[in-house]
Amino acid sequence: MNGRFYRRRWGESRGDQFDAWGHSVWYFEVNDDGWPVRQVETYDTGPILRYGPEHEEDQYGRLGKASLCASEEDWSQFVITQDVFERVWDSRPDS
Repeated sequence: MNGRFYRRRWGESRGDQFDAWGHSVWYFEVNDDGWPVRQVETYDTGPILRYGPEHEEDQYGRLGKASLCASEEDWSQFVITQDVFERVWDSRPDS
């Protein structure tokens, strides 16, 4: 892995009861072995899901359970800075 923070747009919807949320952008912070430490999913219709050490799963999903290193994909094209990740992690929907 050549980074610790990644952003990737998923061009597919969820395929479950929350499918109407639409497509999503996923943000990952990973450890040295590529395992997700924190993850944010932002959906086109507004929902934002956050998973990390203090909140690993809920009724909508869970923190990734696979190493990005194990993927045969080249994740280098998805590298972002820590600042970009932290802005998304800390953002809250408008009330």
